[in-house]
Amino acid sequence: MIRSVAIVALMTGCAIATLDVRPASALTLMDFIRGGRERTRERAYPAQPMPGYDMMAPQRLEDRAATRPPRVSSPRYYTYKPEQMRRIATDRLVDPVVTGSVQSYGFPPMLRIPLADARQFLPQVEVRAPADVAKAVEAFYGGRADFVWIDGNGANARARSALAVLADAAKIGLDPDDYAVAVPADDFDRADMVAREKDLVRFEIAMSAAVLTYVQDTVRGRIDPNKISGYHDFKRKSVDLVAFLDKAATSADVAALIEERNPKSPQFLALKQELERLRAETDAAPRVEIAPGTLLKPGDNNPELANIVAGIKLKASEALKAEHAVVLAGYQGTPEYTPELVSLVEAFQKEHGLKADGVVGQASIRVLTGGDTTASKIDKLEIAMEQARWLPNDLGNRYVFINQPAFMAYYTDHGAEQFSMRVVVGSKANQTYFFHDEIQTVEVNPYWGVPQSIIVNEMLPKLRSDPSYLDRMGYQVEVGGRVVPSYAVDWYGSTNSVAVRQPPSSDNALGELKILFPNSHAIYMHDTPSKSFFKRDQRALSHGCVRLAEPRRMAAAVLGVSMDDVGNEIAQGRNRALPVPQKVPVYVSYFTAWPNKDGKVEYFNDVYERDMYMDRAFEATRKARQPAEG
Repeated sequence: MIRSVAIVALMTGCAIATLDVRPASALTLMDFIRGGRERTRERAYPAQPMPGYDMMAPQRLEDRAATRPPRVSSPRYYTYKPEQMRRIATDRLVDPVVTGSVQSYGFPPMLRIPLADARQFLPQVEVRAPADVAKAVEAFYGGRADFVWIDGNGANARARSALAVLADAAKIGLDPDDYAVAVPADDFDRADMVAREKDLVRFEIAMSAAVLTYVQDTVRGRIDPNKISGYHDFKRKSVDLVAFLDKAATSADVAALIEERNPKSPQFLALKQELERLRAETDAAPRVEIAPGTLLKPGDNNPELANIVAGIKLKASEALKAEHAVVLAGYQGTPEYTPELVSLVEAFQKEHGLKADGVVGQASIRVLTGGDTTASKIDKLEIAMEQARWLPNDLGNRYVFINQPAFMAYYTDHGAEQFSMRVVVGSKANQTYFFHDEIQTVEVNPYWGVPQSIIVNEMLPKLRSDPSYLDRMGYQVEVGGRVVPSYAVDWYGSTNSVAVRQPPSSDNALGELKILFPNSHAIYMHDTPSKSFFKRDQRALSHGCVRLAEPRRMAAAVLGVSMDDVGNEIAQGRNRALPVPQKVPVYVSYFTAWPNKDGKVEYFNDVYERDMYMDRAFEATRKARQPAEG
């Protein structure tokens, strides 16, 4: 039995705004499980109110007609504040000679003798690190006599092995400068051994801080996603840094130990391989430039048509160019978008998986111009690798993966993608969140509990001018749990106690079914009567939930039944909640670069401009970790 309040909220509607109000539907979870609340046969509706008055708040309505309706705000994006660096409190480290708390790592005595008094210089060490790292370094060195990264000759082999890994951090999408450590020179003044020991002790502490920062970054990412925006919802991974340093102190292959912590999912490895490939090439390939914002429709006259045709010549297959050779050869660079050129464009669009309507917009231009430059692809890859660290390292053998910029959902079972389908996600004003959860229920013939954000932002202005609007549209209205007609509600007062829901029907906003995965954002997958939206290339059109092009197929997959079984449940016409036999992970993600089932990385438009905020977070983190000198 699901008991959380968040689950009930999820079942009521697809809400983007977070508001401390009662759920938008008075339907309880038990109502869903029992097949929906029985309708009351006799309802005591209030009498028709007098003209210009409201039954629940008898004030002159015209006196409030000019009142501006309230708004429920959406989550916002933040100015990223990186984790602040702090000084490692080396002056607080316990002297093992005094306490007798000594742990030896088995270094030969001859290597420890020159450093016997080196610990006395620890209080003078000035090394800054992220708070978690600083705390771990302090815990590790408290009460330990031996060092990990130095010996009587300077930086030891273990240190040099680890430094090589840190210097190669860029290959996994990290910034090597975040882990740079100055190595004490082999050429030093042997008459000043005190200065030498000070340098070595500082290197020891700095090296431990750098290694632990790298390990924490590669496991959970440099960026805290929850500081990016209110649309990000992740529990950050924890890393036992002290335990790792314990292992590093005795490891025979510290490089392998460090690299073990790098993500190893097939998706991450594909991103890594693509990053390596792109860094080895240049932007030497010819490109066609088309003016930003160009929109060309059949019958238009547009000077950009010449660039569009040039792009087709560059990007189309030889077969397509041969089929339309006469048109291509006869085109003289004129701006008239003739029927012959429309047919050429439609063929090009079809060849590249675009909507073949002859309309040249953002999606077609992206293909014609070659999409992203190498530099922008690298940026997308580095962002994708960072975001991949927010997800489990192993997505599982069975899961649903939704990628919002791709406008696609993918179902994986037995470790292989079984099918994919088009989806509609939230508009830029009503963005879909970035999080992961588990699918628990499929509800057929669903009620749609209208979320408060839609009641307030979209319905309220209509209701103030036409209080019977919801009655005519077939919606059910409750105030404090009591069914009332729409016209009897004071739409100038608070709507917190008002619940609006749409009964199951062919016109229901959720269509035949919805697939629920309890979360605090009231996001779920569902059917829709607006099938035409799936024909569009740009499908950021919903209020935040994920609309499925093939909802029965997805429902059958997560329930482990046939599509006919799902159809039979729907045909009964009853509102019913069907629990999935085994919870299915669902990743509601946002990647502008992501590999397909064959491992080939695909690139997508940044529909919500979230990559921009990631770049800003990277820059803020860089400045915090690498303060300018001078």
